[in-house]
Amino acid sequence: MSETGDGAFEPKIVAFFCNWCTYTAADLAGISRMQYAPNVRAIRLMCSGRVDPQFVLAALREGADGVLIGGCHPGDCHYQEGNYNARRRFELLRLMLHDFGIEDERVRLEWISASEGDRVQKVCNEMTEQIRALGPLRLTLAARVDGERVAPRPAAELVGQVTS
Repeated sequence: MSETGDGAFEPKIVAFFCNWCTYTAADLAGISRMQYAPNVRAIRLMCSGRVDPQFVLAALREGADGVLIGGCHPGDCHYQEGNYNARRRFELLRLMLHDFGIEDERVRLEWISASEGDRVQKVCNEMTEQIRALGPLRLTLAARVDGERVAPRPAAELVGQVTS
């Protein structure tokens, strides 16, 4: 969690962007001098289908307040089926995050083509405002050991056990 000088919460958002479409669109937005929230940190992957749910869990464990996944529009994937794989994984990931008590709005999947720099701007700004309204990601989850409930622990600690 980060705060501005006046104590206001500023979210940290990790973005996993497809090299061929969404990352190129983000580059176009930058070249076109489109202003969007600096809260988003983009990580370029060759395909949105390469986003492993463990990447999202690791980002949240390491302090991200939200995660954005961007890929080619369905049917336009450079790897034929990569974005379909991303969509399936995303739905399963949302179910897992729900079990952890993480709001659906903290993780988002968007299809953005290389020519849609304005859409990158819009999505980044929307997600930043949405996460800002939710506040920082602070969770404690009750764990079970041998079927018995034990004291609540920070979610980051439990998420770390899942990804280890």
